[in-house]
Amino acid sequence: MLTISQLASYAGVTVRAVRHYHATGLLPEPGRDHSGYRRYDAAAVVELIRIRTLAEAGVPLARVRELLAAGEEEFAAAVGEVDRRLRAEIRDRQRHRERIARLAAGESLVLPPMAVAYLGRMRELGFPERLVAIERDSWILIAAQAPDQVAPMMAVKHAQIEHPALRRLYLDLGELADCTADDPRLPELADRVEAFLAEAAAVSAGADEQPISDDLIALLDAAFLEHFPCAPRLLRLLEQRGYTGWTDIRRTSPAG
Repeated sequence: MLTISQLASYAGVTVRAVRHYHATGLLPEPGRDHSGYRRYDAAAVVELIRIRTLAEAGVPLARVRELLAAGEEEFAAAVGEVDRRLRAEIRDRQRHRERIARLAAGESLVLPPMAVAYLGRMRELGFPERLVAIERDSWILIAAQAPDQVAPMMAVKHAQIEHPALRRLYLDLGELADCTADDPRLPELADRVEAFLAEAAAVSAGADEQPISDDLIALLDAAFLEHFPCAPRLLRLLEQRGYTGWTDIRRTSPAG
């Protein structure tokens, strides 16, 4: 006859596990000897090994009792069901691993490849990181709210940034990152923005307009106002030049 420690050792489990199986009713508690100790026989070892094997195979403890009492056919069906559940869990965990792996790629987690490539190109060309970060956040919002618009809009952006004259103007706009509302450079910068818009319209002539919702436009405009202290004054200067808006900037009066 075995003590609880010996039983646990024979079956390859802990004493705590044996007590847990007693508490859940999976393993019957034996009677006590004259000294008040529980004593286990060979049948208890066999039963405990069966319980351990099923538990290690991923069978929920709530079902172990059922499988221990099942006939051969019923047991095979139950094991098949457990196997299907485990395979589904493996697929879920694999998807989680893929997402964790993507976390290491940073921007790739939340942006499509075209947008990631565009941000990388901005860095290669020397754009201030703060300006790149604003672009990144804007494209994260667009990708979340209008995913079907990202590809055509991004195709236009790639064409613009690779156009030499337009790229020079775009790099000039990097000065927005450190301008304040009273910066004396703002009027000249507004002139450059106007030149950029005119050149961008020429480069993108014939491209289909890619509408996004008014709500998203308002959200992107709010982000621009929040991140650039000079934004309110710059927008007023652009209004004086016949433009309105920012994300969906439009001319309100003919070019003079």
